[in-house]
Amino acid sequence: MKTGIAQNWTRRGLLAAALGAAALPALAQLVGFPTSPMTIETADGRRHAFTVEVALTDAQQMQGLMYRRSLEPDRGMIFIYKADAPLAMWMKNTYIPLDMLFLSADGRIINLIENVPPQTLDSRPSDGPARAVVELAAGTVARLGIRPGDRVIHDRLTGR
Repeated sequence: MKTGIAQNWTRRGLLAAALGAAALPALAQLVGFPTSPMTIETADGRRHAFTVEVALTDAQQMQGLMYRRSLEPDRGMIFIYKADAPLAMWMKNTYIPLDMLFLSADGRIINLIENVPPQTLDSRPSDGPARAVVELAAGTVARLGIRPGDRVIHDRLTGR
C-alpha cells in the first residue's frame, strides 16, 4: 500500500532533499563509518559472515553507500534506527546495485528487495515497522539463499 512520500522516505532521503544535491559530495567526504562483524543465519543453519559499516547518525544514514563505485561480496552497510517504524530507502547518488534487507529489532528479516538499480529515486519500503536495514551487493541474497525469516546477527540488534 502506497502512502505519502514523506512517510515512505527515511531520514536519509529527507535530509538529502533538504540539503540539496550540491552539499552531498562535500558531506560524502566528511562522514565516516565504524565497521563491525555481522552474520546472516539462514533457515537451514548456514552462517554467512560480513563486515559492515554501521550507519547510526542522521548524517551517516543520509550518506549511506552514496558515491561508492564497488562493494565487496563480504561487505555491506547496516542502518540502525532508534525505534521501529515503516522504513524506505532510495538510491540517489548510489552507483552500485544493491540488495536490501529490512529487519525487526531482533534481527529477523521482515522483507527483502533484490537487485535495486542504481541512481533511482523510487522508494523501496519495508513491509511494516522495521528497526534496521542492511544493504549488500546486488546478487548476494540469491547467491546465499537469504529469505524473509532468516536472522541477522549484529551487536546492535537484540536477537544475537
